Amino acid sequence: MPVSLSVVRTACLIALVAPFTLHAESAVHVLTGTLGKSPIVVELNLTSAEEVTGRYFYEKYHKDLPLSGSSKGNDLTLTEGLSYDDQADLPKLVLHKNPDATWAGQWSSKGKTYKVQLAERAIAAPDQAAEPGWQDIYKQSAYDYLRLTQLPLKADKKTTFMGHALQWWVEPASGVSMFEITSGYPTDQAARINQQLRARLWQEVVSYNECMLNASRSGGDFVQTVTPHLLTPGIVSLNVFTSYDCGGAHPDFGDSPLNLDAGTGKALTLEDVLWVGKGAPLHYERDEKGDGSFETYSDYRSKQFAPWLVAQLKATQPADMQAPETEDDCDYTDPSVWEFPSWYFTEKGVYFGPYFARVQRACEGPEWSVVPYSVVKAHPGGTKLMLPE
Repeated sequence: MPVSLSVVRTACLIALVAPFTLHAESAVHVLTGTLGKSPIVVELNLTSAEEVTGRYFYEKYHKDLPLSGSSKGNDLTLTEGLSYDDQADLPKLVLHKNPDATWAGQWSSKGKTYKVQLAERAIAAPDQAAEPGWQDIYKQSAYDYLRLTQLPLKADKKTTFMGHALQWWVEPASGVSMFEITSGYPTDQAARINQQLRARLWQEVVSYNECMLNASRSGGDFVQTVTPHLLTPGIVSLNVFTSYDCGGAHPDFGDSPLNLDAGTGKALTLEDVLWVGKGAPLHYERDEKGDGSFETYSDYRSKQFAPWLVAQLKATQPADMQAPETEDDCDYTDPSVWEFPSWYFTEKGVYFGPYFARVQRACEGPEWSVVPYSVVKAHPGGTKLMLPE
């Protein structure tokens, strides 16, 4: 969902001189201004005049409120709700584009009306001193980036794991947290590792806000547990377990580990660590441009990797890997549940987590599905790693 200590920097906002048009090529626009006396930030997707979508947040609260509606000429008519919300009493937002490319209008709800003044701004990209991960988030969404600049982190608990001191940090609005490593690695090495951890923290904050936006009609839930699993001279490995309800038919949960080469601080793909195919290891997850198609990658996972993994687990965990007696039991002998597993390093080997269909999600997270390092080392991936004995 991200981390060294940096000071949260305020984004520099520069006014645009280019006119703000409503043509299809306009795509996504970020505006800042006021609703009544309250500062707000607005994002609008103006690709389709018939289906304008967007969101906004009050700078005091930073919580997304959805917008949907349509445009006609220089006028926007929006409802404060998702496109499928049909409540008659939802707040309304009506805006008109002025000749100077600013926007003016009013927000109204239940007899109350407030003046709205907005202007599109060019959001300056974060500089090298900005928080790790902000550069990538800025490229994804200037709106999300602006919100992050207003969310200072708070120092939380201090813990120790495998002889390393950990300082935990939390973003209070979302409750998302992550640690940084404050002892046990050389300074430059720790800085590279902590940059990855902090970047992951911020990305999880973005994910939290996306979830809450989608669940804005009924209220959502987004709870994470971060667990370090291995801190050695060669490897940093942790798991992020998220339980979430983002407005879909059912709540859900899942693992999203982060595995780093401690020497370089770079994130590792499974093919960096383990390769059971022919020729050089694929690196589709890391570089989609240079290492073939997803079809090639998927073919390797389904026809070579997954059957190999099933065979290894049958050899080391025969009792747990027995075929089920009924269709309702967990079938860990089915290679398809191991094609795209979650994975992370442990002291004993590499842990693999299978993926089941929703009706059998309780089958996920077995404690025993670990491939020993002696086996992993016999099938090295594309990156030379210092693995435990």
